[in-house]
Amino acid sequence: MEFMTEQSHAAPRPRILLTNDDGISSDALWATYEALQRIGDVLVCAPATQQSAVGRSLSIFKPLRVYEMMMHDVLGYAVEGSPTDSVVIGLFALKWRPDLVVSGTNIGENLSCEAVTTSGTVGAALEAANHGISAIAFSLQVLDQGSKFGNQLHRKNAFEGVITVVEDVVRRVITHGFPSGVDVLNVNIPHTITGTYEITTLAHKLFKTDVEMRHDPRGRAYYWITGPLIEEAPKGTDLYSVHHGNISITPLTIDCTATGREREIERLFAE
Repeated sequence: MEFMTEQSHAAPRPRILLTNDDGISSDALWATYEALQRIGDVLVCAPATQQSAVGRSLSIFKPLRVYEMMMHDVLGYAVEGSPTDSVVIGLFALKWRPDLVVSGTNIGENLSCEAVTTSGTVGAALEAANHGISAIAFSLQVLDQGSKFGNQLHRKNAFEGVITVVEDVVRRVITHGFPSGVDVLNVNIPHTITGTYEITTLAHKLFKTDVEMRHDPRGRAYYWITGPLIEEAPKGTDLYSVHHGNISITPLTIDCTATGREREIERLFAE
């Protein structure tokens, strides 16, 4: 894998809005900041608390409070809302006009159609794209699913690969421009990188969905949505790529139209 390390000093530094769904205190967010501040001017505007799996939810029935916070000697903004709320606040309340929005790095992979439609990390990137701003979502595979909801990964140098990949991917995009016809790049970094970049499609599912019923101390039933990770997927998909040590890059578009089926649907509604 070839990593780009040089940047023209003649060009102005790009402006980057950084958010996530793990919350502003996430170590992975600040590892991402470390990579981005080498490239451009970065504004951190992220949820105040853990917001995984909220998708592209938007707070339209409650007010949003925003707090200035100093973390790692950097001024950031904590939003009492979703990742999508954080993007909206950054763009329209804080008046930050970024060249690029970066969401992540998420602790836990965001692979497959299932994940990209529920992920707050990807949801924030899609929100940026809907406002005409190119966006990249970064996620890191974890082997222990319990790590997804902790503040940090309990292994030495957990984010070295993240810092390297984020810096390289963003430099390439800044240097060469965002791919035509693409709104979001969904980048998933394997736990251990043994390969290179691979351009992928979305696998169908990430989990084998199940529901577990339990009982509270008063005997009343309640439910946990659960299920193991899917281990196998077709070659060329994001799930297959990451499981084989490659950095998966999946181009996404906010246009969800199912093209190529217009005539079939016209026949369905012809009479």
